[in-house]
Formats: sequence, structure tokens, C-alpha cells
Amino acid sequence: MRVCAAYGSVPDRKAEADLHEVRLDVFRGMPTWLGDDCIITLAGHSVSEVPEGFRGLVDAGDSDAGIPFRRIRSVHDFSGTPSEETLVDSLNKGTQEVSKYACAVHSFTDLHTIYLASEKVSRPHVLLGMGETGTVTRIRSSVLGNLFTFGYVGNPTAPGQLSAERMRELGDGCEVLGIAGHPLGHSRSPAMQEAAMRSAGISGIYLRFDSPDTEHLADVMREYRIRGMNVTVPHKVAAMSQADSLEGPAREIGAVNTLSNRDGRILGANTDWEGVVHAFRKAGRELGSCSKVLVFGTGGAARAGIYAAMSQGCSVSVLGRNPEHVSAICRDLGAEPATAGAVKGCDALIQCTPIGMKEDGDYMFGLSDIGSGTAVMDMVYNRKTALVSAAERKGCTVVSGTDMLVGQGAASFRRWFGKDADIRAMERAAQ
Repeated sequence: MRVCAAYGSVPDRKAEADLHEVRLDVFRGMPTWLGDDCIITLAGHSVSEVPEGFRGLVDAGDSDAGIPFRRIRSVHDFSGTPSEETLVDSLNKGTQEVSKYACAVHSFTDLHTIYLASEKVSRPHVLLGMGETGTVTRIRSSVLGNLFTFGYVGNPTAPGQLSAERMRELGDGCEVLGIAGHPLGHSRSPAMQEAAMRSAGISGIYLRFDSPDTEHLADVMREYRIRGMNVTVPHKVAAMSQADSLEGPAREIGAVNTLSNRDGRILGANTDWEGVVHAFRKAGRELGSCSKVLVFGTGGAARAGIYAAMSQGCSVSVLGRNPEHVSAICRDLGAEPATAGAVKGCDALIQCTPIGMKEDGDYMFGLSDIGSGTAVMDMVYNRKTALVSAAERKGCTVVSGTDMLVGQGAASFRRWFGKDADIRAMERAAQ
């Protein structure tokens, strides 16, 4: 990996990097260390500001008019990723020494398109995806055949950039993990899994892949050498089709939250149910001690909650807004449909919907009906919900959604690396 330091502010000194981008919209004058290893980006300024005799590269954007220097032709599309044909045509045409194309990435399909285009470019190039979902293109620069990649110094100069120091630290051989979902702004998994990797002495990074669907997810894992991917709402059921085979009870549960790349073969697993069991145990209330369990929700997380309870010998009933979805999940997993009144007689309540993630809403049951002896688990972990507050007032055993996150994450880590994760490091990072 050749890293070009992109200076978003004027530095005190030259950074440690292979190349250096001097943007004329940042620098008021040329730095004393300007040399052959520099790229001068005009950024709307005149080429007359480039010193005579400069032997580095000049990025004048998508123009070659009056540029008497070695040149980068660069195209930026901040709206999205164009077709494979458009990318290839743009990168292959022209008389410039280096072709650059940077485009916004919004999905796994966009990343797949970028990879396919990179294989057909026949000249020195830099092809990058912008935005958080595109960050993997910067790290796996060599996979795309890029001449170099960018890392910022001071302030980022493009969305999705990592610092030059972080890029050099990671290098080509780092492990890449990620999470797929939509939206992903609240996820604590990146901090948690990176803490586990640091504790284990693994050089790696955990990225957010915000995508509206899972199409080409498996292709992207293979193409960009991504070791593992967690899957969250709303993709846990759809992601099953991306796996070449399923491990453990994933097929029985009907949802996956963990994908592993084993030499190009994508394996799907469900570790959410293990997270549920772990969280109850951490709260001092074994799930198996709860005779009657009420699960609220009918999505992929609810399927894991139902399976976890039934695997511990519990009787499970399911409450949900859509009767057809309730019937389907009960039929698939052997649970029973519930009414709102079931909350009064349950030993444990597992809340598996997004209610409370942003703001509180209708839980379909009265919070005042929860018994003081009920163990209450809310899978929402980014804020204290009305359900958790009510459970605390009643003196219930509150089972932490964060502990579930840690438990499922540790189980995913074990599948990816074949070793136990540092639970305490993950817990600290998840708080």
C-alpha cells in the first residue's frame, strides 16, 4: 500500500508517507519540502501557481488545458457510483500519466461495480469509493490495482478517508471486518470488535457497510478480502441467501447475523441467540430458570430470542403487530401466538423491536402490567428506553442489551479467528 498524505490543513512538518498531496485551497504558498514525491492539486486555482520545473504530478481535475506538467486527470462523482462501463471508459481515455476516479458508494452493488471496473483498467490509476461504505476501497487499494491511496493529515479531504498514520499502521495485510445494515449510525460493534482485535494482537479494522440491501454482499467479501461481517436490521433474513452454507442453528432460526469468509467460501451463522443467553447469565438470571417467556417482535432478532429461550427449555409466546408474521414465526420455531395480556404472567420478557432506538413508542402492552419478578431484556442498547425505566421502577431483573451485543460479538469473533475474544475489552468499548 502506497499512502499519499492528503493535507487538510497546513502541517508543522512533512508527514510520514510515500506521496504528499499539496492542495492549493489549503496551502497559501508552496511548502519548503515540495519535491518529486508531491502531487499539487489545483482545486480551482491557476496552474501558474505551480513552480517552474516541478517534477511531481499536477491534479487539474477533469481538464488538460494548458497543463505543462505530468498530470493526473481526476473525476469526482459525489452523487453515486456510475456503471462499470462509465468507470472503465473514463479511466482508460486521455493522455494523462495517472487516471483517478472517486465516486460516492451507497451499497454493496456499488463496491462490486468498482471492483469489476478495476479489473478492466489498462493504465496507472486510482479508483476509490467515497463515504463510509466506500472506506474499504482505500484500505484494499492493492486489490483494485491502485497506484496509491490517500490518508488525511490534519482534516479529512474526502468523505470516508482514514488518517495517513492509520493507513500506514494497517497496511495491505490487515484484517477487515464489518457490519451490514441500514441505518448504522448507532452501532457500537466497530469499537467493540476493534478492541478485541487489539487485545488479541491482530492488525485490523471494523467498518460500517450501510447498504439498502444485501445484493453482492458475498461478492464484496470475496473481492475485498473481508474476513467477517456482522449483519443487523433489516438484513438478517435476506443475508441467508448470501451464504454458501449455514452453520449451527442458523437455518432453524431463519436468520443470520454473522458471515465468515473461509478462503472464498461464505459461511452464515447466528450468534444472536448466544448473546441472549450470555446477557441473562450476566444479569444473574439464567434464561433456563424462566418457565414462560414472552418475545415481542417478529424480525430476525426475535427469531434468535425465541430460539435462545426454547433452547433453554422455556415455553415461548410471541407478540407482534402483524398477525401473519406472528403466525409464520411461531410455525417456523414452535412458539405460540400471544396477546398483550400475556405480559402479566411471563417470567421473562425479551423486547426485539426497534422501539426506543430513537424515541419511545407503543409496546402493545402496558408497562405497568410487568410483574416485579419478571426478567426484562430490551435489545435496544443505545439509550435507556421507557421499557427499561419501567422495569427498574418495578424492581425487575434488567437484562442488558449491551451484554447481548457483547455476547454475540464474542461468538462472532471466535468464528472469525478461532480464538476467544477478550470479553472485558469488548465490554469497556461497548459502554
